[in-house]
Amino acid sequence: MHHEHPLRILRYSAKNIWLLIFPLLRGLRFIRFSKDWFYNWVKGAWFDILVVGIIVMVGLVRWYCSTIEISDSAIIHHDGLFFRLSKAIPYSKVSSATTERPFYLLPFNAVKLRCDTRAGIFKSTDMKLMLTEKTCTEIMKKMPRVDEENKIENIPKPTALSIILFSVFFSSGFSGTVYIAAFFFQGGNIARNIIGASLSRITEETSKFTHRWVNKIPDAAIIAGVFFICAWILSFIVNLLRYSKFSVSCDNKCFYTSYGILTKKEHQITASHINYTDLRQNLIMKFFEAVAVHISCAGYGVSRRSLPVLLPVRKEKNIGKDLEAIGVLSGVKNDFKPKTNGLWQYIWQPVILSASLFPIHFIVSYFFSSFSELTLFAAIMLSIPSIWFIIVKTAAFFTSGISIYDDKIMIRCCKWTGFHTVVAERKKLVKAELEQTIFQKIGGRCSVSLLFEGEEHIKYKVKAIDIKNAVKISELLDHNMEKTL
Repeated sequence: MHHEHPLRILRYSAKNIWLLIFPLLRGLRFIRFSKDWFYNWVKGAWFDILVVGIIVMVGLVRWYCSTIEISDSAIIHHDGLFFRLSKAIPYSKVSSATTERPFYLLPFNAVKLRCDTRAGIFKSTDMKLMLTEKTCTEIMKKMPRVDEENKIENIPKPTALSIILFSVFFSSGFSGTVYIAAFFFQGGNIARNIIGASLSRITEETSKFTHRWVNKIPDAAIIAGVFFICAWILSFIVNLLRYSKFSVSCDNKCFYTSYGILTKKEHQITASHINYTDLRQNLIMKFFEAVAVHISCAGYGVSRRSLPVLLPVRKEKNIGKDLEAIGVLSGVKNDFKPKTNGLWQYIWQPVILSASLFPIHFIVSYFFSSFSELTLFAAIMLSIPSIWFIIVKTAAFFTSGISIYDDKIMIRCCKWTGFHTVVAERKKLVKAELEQTIFQKIGGRCSVSLLFEGEEHIKYKVKAIDIKNAVKISELLDHNMEKTL
């Protein structure tokens, strides 16, 4: 029988922090009604000490009642004071076991342990503990782990360049931050001119009063632009620190990944519990035939601050055939592609948006001439992402498709500006949908969507598939499609 790390006492005590309201009320009473409030407060300090002591004591009792049992087949966590809750997770059912060592816990020899299974439908952790290094090591030895004798040797090793490129491409706001910053840099001057001209028409007296405020608009805009750029740089640095020293090893039954400088994370993943692999790209990566290999597995990359990456950015042809046994494939051609007359279904939204920008500018300028400069600037700036989306969706039309072979399914599609190549076993397929609008019916096309096992059901859709091919896909999958015809 083991206990959690003593630092956990602080966490349990924090749940009763509301009791500090009583010392706070006592302090406010002396401040308001007595000149000698400090003397009176010290005189009654025993009450404050008592409250703090109760908070710590409750946390200590909660910690003492939280025990961990390590058996040969399962890890069992007993918790609760008046109502005992026992949670048992068999080692064979663990999808991923994660150890996290933040730099601020290293002096205390403390480790965070998280165990996740395929139970549940939400991204919730099944068991989360803070342990000593010794207890954590004892538990991790029981978990599914890579067999060194049967380890796959030819796995591509992440390089420093691949980590840097991964941090660049997957940092938040890689392209949007530059665009927003440019908008604020230039838009600030335009906004100042428009607002200044409008205010000057009201009265000369009010214009004098507002002049100093109007002149601050460009400065605020520049500050905002710098902020967004700094935000991306910060995101890039955080990702670089988070995924540096990335290493991966595996056999046919288990994966092991390790990465991080300030916070070292280690994951032991059961291969049979992986729902699917996802080769992700953006347009630039697709142009250079580079991919980042992600996986869908309970407990891996579930937080908003991390990604379920298995291999950072690499050339698709250099991934290697040794990973085909675990679902990482490359070089497979699409068996079913969008129809040649289905391009419009991919690009109609950005095309309509792009085509309507300047007409809207002319209409607004005609009725509100004072906003002409601002609407022209907005039209030019909005046309940039619109054209980018047209290029992305055009690339998606030529690269999307579905392949079915042996016991595998591969679907290539585009979600927003990201390209996905999802590979899964047929038994992992949960749902297939066939959708057809009235316009698709005229052209003999439809959309095919596939959903796979996982804590969250993500729909991967390929548009403009020939209806005959869609029926053939249904027959090959031996799966009942939901038809909206």
